[in-house]
Amino acid sequence: MAKSCLLFDLDGTLVHTDPVHLEAFNAMLAPFGRAVDEAFYQQHVMGRQNAAIMRDIFPDLPEAEHRRLADEKEARFRALAAAGALHPLPGLLDLLAKAHEQDVACCIVTNAPRANASQMLSAIGLTERFDVIVIGDELEHAKPHPMPYLTGLARLGGEADRSVAFEDSRSGIQAASAAGLPVVGVATSLDEPALLAAGASLAAPDFTDAAALALIRERTGLRV
Repeated sequence: MAKSCLLFDLDGTLVHTDPVHLEAFNAMLAPFGRAVDEAFYQQHVMGRQNAAIMRDIFPDLPEAEHRRLADEKEARFRALAAAGALHPLPGLLDLLAKAHEQDVACCIVTNAPRANASQMLSAIGLTERFDVIVIGDELEHAKPHPMPYLTGLARLGGEADRSVAFEDSRSGIQAASAAGLPVVGVATSLDEPALLAAGASLAAPDFTDAAALALIRERTGLRV
């Protein structure tokens, strides 16, 4: 029998990581005499794969250099995360505990590198809380393609009509929506109009939001 599931993006959804990523990104860009602001980050970086980001920003550099720069940026991010810069969003720990108690399966669906995902989950004490971790770069297609969310549902034995996704980026919302999932847009970086325009069912500041909890109850039967 298909399960009810909760499927979570990681960066910006479980933890508000965008300021940390932006700091790491600008540290990587500094030797080139370049920097990006929050608006550029939201439009051209947030939710996208590193390979595509580096191709757009450094079109004249070879792919090997793109990989090196992406690795440098991610190493800087992990160093900042290890220094205690990450904290779970309000209501997340309670929601995950109730899902565990009531046998509602949970997974991570992210475009982040696996090393980043592992460190972020460790930093917020949630390494053991997820049944499955889906990494976009390890599949044929990453977000905004629906494959990562379809893969998460398949690995959990879940059904989209009985599940809910949580996302903070346009590409992530597009991916989850295309997989047939209702999406709670987490407003850590994008505002409510932007999240709704991207296709979110509703926007919420965190996991204590009454409308988000009502959607979870309606779709999964989880008592929250």
